[in-house]
Amino acid sequence: MSIDLTGKVAIVTGAGRGLGRAHALALAEKGARVVVSDLADADGNLAGANAVVADIEAAGGEGLAIGANVSDMEQVEAMVTETMNRWGRIDILVNNAGILRDKTFAKMSLDDFRLVMEVHVMGSVNCTKAVWDIMREQQYGRIVFTSSSSGLYGNFGQSNYGSAKMAVVGFMNTLHLEGAKYDIRVNCLAPIAGTAMTEGLIPDAVYKILAPEAVSHGVVFLASDAAPSRTILCAGGGGFAVNRNFETEGVNLLPDNLSADSIAAAWEAISDTDGMRELQVGSDQTLKFAQKGAQALGIDLNN
Repeated sequence: MSIDLTGKVAIVTGAGRGLGRAHALALAEKGARVVVSDLADADGNLAGANAVVADIEAAGGEGLAIGANVSDMEQVEAMVTETMNRWGRIDILVNNAGILRDKTFAKMSLDDFRLVMEVHVMGSVNCTKAVWDIMREQQYGRIVFTSSSSGLYGNFGQSNYGSAKMAVVGFMNTLHLEGAKYDIRVNCLAPIAGTAMTEGLIPDAVYKILAPEAVSHGVVFLASDAAPSRTILCAGGGGFAVNRNFETEGVNLLPDNLSADSIAAAWEAISDTDGMRELQVGSDQTLKFAQKGAQALGIDLNN
C-alpha cells in the first residue's frame, strides 16, 4: 500500500524545528499542504517556520508558516481561519508543540507545573477544539496527540511533563468515541528522538541513532486513510510499537470478605495477568464489576 496525502491539508504545531519540522516535511512529501505553525520570537519573526516552508516549496510542495501560541485560543482560532481561507479544509492536525520545565517535584514550582500543562494539554485542547467542527462537517479527520514514555512509564524530574503526556491519552480515548461516526480517527504518538528538547537527557551515541525523521513516518501513517484510532504508537530509532492499557480480571470479595485485609490477602489473585484484557470504553469496566458483584450476590441482572 502506498500512502498518498494529495489534496489533504495538515496543521503541525511546534513545527519550526525538531520533531515538528520532520513531521511537516514528511507530510508534505506525501502530498499534503502543510501549515507550519510555530511560536514567533520576541520580534514576531518565524525564522524556523519560514525555513521549513521554504524546504517544502523547494521540494515542490505547498506550505504556509503561521505564528501561534497554542495556549492562546484566539491565536489558535486565527491560525485555523487563515488555513481555511487559504485552502478551505483541514484534514490533519498534529499536536506537537511542547516545552520542558524539568525539576524534581520537591523543587518544582507550581507555576512551572501549570505552564507545562497549559502548553501540552490545553494547547492540544485548543487546537483540536478549533478544528473539530470542521472535521465533523467534512466527515473526515486525523488527529495526532504527542504522548511520551514519561507519561506512560514515568521519568525522574518530569512530574509535570509526564502528567501532561498522560492527560492527552485520556483526551484521545474519549475523542475516539465521539469522532468515530464522522471518520475522525484520533491517536497518540509517543516518540523518542534526538532533538533540542532531549539533548543532554540521553547519551550522545543514542542521540545520533534517534533521528526525528524516523519517527515522522509514524505520523504520516497516523495521518493517512489507513490510520487506526485510539492507538498509542511508540516510535524511535526506526522502531515502532504499540502501547496498550490492559486490566486484570481481578476478584470479587462479596458477600463476606469485603475489607482492606481481604484485598491484601487476595492481592496475588487481583494482580494475576491471566485473562487480562483491553477494555474498549469506560463502561466496560462498570459492567465487569457489576456482573461479578451480581454473580457473587446471586443477583440476576437480566430481571
